[in-house]
Amino acid sequence: MKYLKPKKILKRTREIGLRKAVGARKKDILTQFLMEAVALTVLGGIIGIILGCVFSYIGSMVLGNMLEVEWAFTISLKAVALGVGVAGVVGLIFGIFPAPKAAKLNPIEALRYE
Repeated sequence: MKYLKPKKILKRTREIGLRKAVGARKKDILTQFLMEAVALTVLGGIIGIILGCVFSYIGSMVLGNMLEVEWAFTISLKAVALGVGVAGVVGLIFGIFPAPKAAKLNPIEALRYE
């Protein structure tokens, strides 16, 4: 099996090295990266939806008062779905991208890495 030497771009090198040293397989590390990417993406999507709704509501109230008209507060489900979809794709791409590199690290070099 070909191992890679750690580089400065890997922020979690020691953690990955420790996991490999205690017996984690390549599949385990890939699964960890995928689960973390999915969790962060879902959390970011939920926070984005909530903040979008809050700011949209505040904006409709402020504009309604400034223009002295009744400004309707609406949420488009298509926009919400598009936002969650884009966040999901970006999160998964950037979560999965470093996983193969991390899984190929040499455990000894990774533990020595600072």
